[in-house]
Amino acid sequence: MNDEIHEGGCLCGAVRYRAVGRPRHVNHCHCAMCRKGSGAPIVTWATFTTATLSFTKGKPATRRSSDIAMRGYCAACGSALTWQGDSNPDLIDITAGTLDRPERVAPVDHLWTEAAVPWLDVRDTLPRYRRSRSAG
Repeated sequence: MNDEIHEGGCLCGAVRYRAVGRPRHVNHCHCAMCRKGSGAPIVTWATFTTATLSFTKGKPATRRSSDIAMRGYCAACGSALTWQGDSNPDLIDITAGTLDRPERVAPVDHLWTEAAVPWLDVRDTLPRYRRSRSAG
C-alpha cells in the first residue's frame, strides 16, 4: 500500500480531510463553473479515489453545480473543497489549494482552455485541452 498521505482543509478549519496514496491525476481547470465556484481564474484539482479520502473533522456541505457533478464546500467559510462527477462516483477531486502541502502535487495538464480568461497568461509546457482530455 502506498503510504503517501495528503492532508488539508478549509480556510476556517471547520472541515479537514486526509487522502492516502498518490493522486490519480492533477490538473488545472479553466472552466466557467470552476472559476465562479472558486472566485479564481483557474482551479487546480487533485483526483483521489473516494475509498482513500476521509474527512477527519467536519464534512463539506454539497450542492449540485451542474447536471453532471456535485461540489463540496465549507458551510462556515465557503472554501471550495471537492468536485465529484456523476459518471465516476469512485473518484473525487480535491482543490489542491486546500492541501496543507500543495507543492507535493504537480499538475500534468490544463482542461477547458477554451473558457480561459484572456488576461491570465500561464506559461508552462503542460498539455492543453480545449475541453476534457477525452473530448480534446
